[in-house]
Amino acid sequence: MATAGELDAFLARPLVCHLATDGPTVRPVWFLWEDGCFWVLSGAWSALPVHIETHARVALVVDTCNLDTGETVQVASNGHAELVAFDAERGARLLARYLGREQRGWDPRFRRYLRDEPSTVWIKIQPDQMRIVDLSFQPSPQ
Repeated sequence: MATAGELDAFLARPLVCHLATDGPTVRPVWFLWEDGCFWVLSGAWSALPVHIETHARVALVVDTCNLDTGETVQVASNGHAELVAFDAERGARLLARYLGREQRGWDPRFRRYLRDEPSTVWIKIQPDQMRIVDLSFQPSPQ
């Protein structure tokens, strides 16, 4: 994985990233990769906005390890996070990645984030640096 297109394709997959904040705390979160930034949905239900307001420096890792195919890829990033006003269109794009396009089939709490939860915010993470490592291997025959 060397090109920006390959990176974008990898980060377009519905993978979980692990977001680390000062404390230290590490949380698995869903993310959207757009405009060269990671976008994480958050709100009053989480301590993440408080951590970001206090210490904006974060680290995150998106990785995969498929033992059947041998695909093992890591994207590690450090950067600064900021709280940004919620945009429901971006929220719908993020949630559709993980829950499917048909919102009527979503768990009601996720639909609520888009419309009825006033504390919903974005955590926007602008990477200062990114490290992409492809550790893929040829799996052993079964």
